[in-house]
Amino acid sequence: MTERLEASDAGIARAADLLRAGGLVAFGTETVYGLGADATNDTAVAHIFAAKERPRFNPLISHFPDAEAAFAEAVPNDLARRLADRFWPGPLTLVLPRQPGGTISDLAAAGLPSVAVRVPRGAVTAALLRATGRPVAAPSANLSGKVSPSDAYHVLRGLTGRIDAVLDSGPCQVGVESTVLDLTGTAPMLLRPGGVTIEALAEICGPISHPDDYADTLPVSPGRMESHYAPSLPVRLDAQEVGADEALLAFGPELPGAGLVWNLSPSGTVDEAAARLFAGLRFLDSEGARRGLTRIAAMPIPRAGLGLAIRDRLRRAASPRPA
Repeated sequence: MTERLEASDAGIARAADLLRAGGLVAFGTETVYGLGADATNDTAVAHIFAAKERPRFNPLISHFPDAEAAFAEAVPNDLARRLADRFWPGPLTLVLPRQPGGTISDLAAAGLPSVAVRVPRGAVTAALLRATGRPVAAPSANLSGKVSPSDAYHVLRGLTGRIDAVLDSGPCQVGVESTVLDLTGTAPMLLRPGGVTIEALAEICGPISHPDDYADTLPVSPGRMESHYAPSLPVRLDAQEVGADEALLAFGPELPGAGLVWNLSPSGTVDEAAARLFAGLRFLDSEGARRGLTRIAAMPIPRAGLGLAIRDRLRRAASPRPA
């Protein structure tokens, strides 16, 4: 049985007790709901992979209440500290070398010499992390490859009976996952676009390598699997027209003729579109399948700001499924 906990002092205390005991607790952040476990507990981390049916070589982000706690597990350089000062708490994950003697599980780090760390925004999240008193590993709280959850209802639909509890702090504000920036090399490398734009990062970092500038080999961060965020209906990108047998994921003025429509932002605002992306994919997938539609047609999204993160999610949703 999965408990639904209120975002109260009692609910936060119960969630922290479950995490310290090795349980799985989903909790809201400003980005999406994460599926949390004690990152220092190999068994608890293994339960994340089991609950999500997730490949074990994909590393997990560990969450902390403040930068001091994060840098007790990850070795910061000067750039990491400047980025933390500017963007934490917030939707930015930094990949850094592991601290000697750090406590994060090898399973959470996928056996790599680096760790992915983040200080999320939100009073409830911060209170939970402080009460837990340990790093909390938390990928998105959904079955692997499925659409990420932006509210507690989405979590319960996908993971009821698989996890111990969900701490319901309401809908997420940003709606797409954190930006992941790798600082382990000679220059910053963007591993995943997300809630902090590449333009904002560049103001501090200078030039940043982009995911399309290199070929994937071994994933060193979350969200790097190619077929990811995948609804059951196939997804067609950059649609300029739509058929009656298709569900339309619209942005701005809608294309005519679709069998079903979800408009990410009628005004063409990428921030609004990001917050509505996962809910829209879920709606079109479930309702489109119920109506016998054949696929989801996604209208073009601008290649700037949060539009880059939205396009990244849609590209992964449209990628061929692994055999």
